[in-house]
Amino acid sequence: MSLKILQLIPEALPTFRADVAVLFGKYLPRFNVQCDVVGMPAPTAMAEQGFASASRPRYRGSRLLRELSFLGLCLRKLATTRGSECDVIQARDMVSIGLIALIAARLKGIPFCYWVSFLMSEGRIGRARAMLAQRASLRNRLVLWKGLIEHAILYRVVLPRADHVFVQSDAMLAYMVAKGIPAERMTSVPMGVDMELFGAQGVAAARIPDWQASPVLAYLGSMDKERELTTLIDALRQVRLSHPQAGLLLIGAASLGADTDALMEYAAREGLSEAVHLTGWLPSAQAWALLKGADAAVSYVPRCEMYDVSSPTKLLEYLALGMPAVGNDTPDQAHVLGASKAGWLTASNAGELARAALAIFGDLPAARARAAAGPAYILGARSYGVIAREVARSYCAVAGHGNAAQQQTAP
Repeated sequence: MSLKILQLIPEALPTFRADVAVLFGKYLPRFNVQCDVVGMPAPTAMAEQGFASASRPRYRGSRLLRELSFLGLCLRKLATTRGSECDVIQARDMVSIGLIALIAARLKGIPFCYWVSFLMSEGRIGRARAMLAQRASLRNRLVLWKGLIEHAILYRVVLPRADHVFVQSDAMLAYMVAKGIPAERMTSVPMGVDMELFGAQGVAAARIPDWQASPVLAYLGSMDKERELTTLIDALRQVRLSHPQAGLLLIGAASLGADTDALMEYAAREGLSEAVHLTGWLPSAQAWALLKGADAAVSYVPRCEMYDVSSPTKLLEYLALGMPAVGNDTPDQAHVLGASKAGWLTASNAGELARAALAIFGDLPAARARAAAGPAYILGARSYGVIAREVARSYCAVAGHGNAAQQQTAP
């Protein structure tokens, strides 16, 4: 017997978020959990992602019209959903729509869940206050008021009345407990890796042509200013005192081109223009090949309220590839590196990151032998097959489906 979820998400469809596309589209169906997803419009064609159904409004040039049409679609879906066809209604990272979905679920007698992948309200409040410190405009004040109102609605109404809350990490679960949300009504769902994508033959390594003989430290992910990746450039400068030819490979891009420009300008000021290579966004297969061709990979995440409750995917991908991996001491990374014993955990500063990289470069065979424990750990603890089994159990408990999900196995 299948369990059916109506899920409202703020991402455009097709979505490239693994904790939506991979978890709900590929792995949860193996445990008889089907998802009807409703998302934002996109100018690209809709792709088959494994959902029971996927709905989005027609794409319009105006952002306001896109958001209004999305709201209208969510209202129609909630109005026409019947309890006989839906076991759970879920909203993801949307406070206002989450409140509407909660009311609709209560009126229809359907369990309601809320998924928190990021502290959206806190982020909006923090950005608005930072902007107000620079310029006290009406727009910035409106953004702040919106953040404060959403924060109050989320923590006083939506989360306390949800039948279940899914959060991004154990650290976020503890954060929510401090906000008054009972731990027994929450499930921590950290990010994972789709190990099937790596295939039986693994990933073939690729090397930047000009760096064939140079020690290479790689980073995969966002280059947004908030990521503080100047710390990696500072670490590279210290590494090059011992390895003058060492390079830093940055795989990814920023939401704003100005952020990557600023990062490369910083490298130029430090005299490291030739030692830092930025690829821009690449398809996963190309990105993994370049990672595999590097000598070490680093996952640096700034320590702050927003990121301390995150679950970085990049470190998991490094370990899945068997890469010698360095991660700084955010809670989830500390847990993963401590449990796997496959990488190097450091304090959150350039000096410690540099020391870990030097330890790897100093004895690459030993570093690779240590990193070889990574794939088995990911397969057993952070693969989406394992994560989906636990999430399915939570949904079955919420919907009263007994142990149906536990009787399934992920191929």
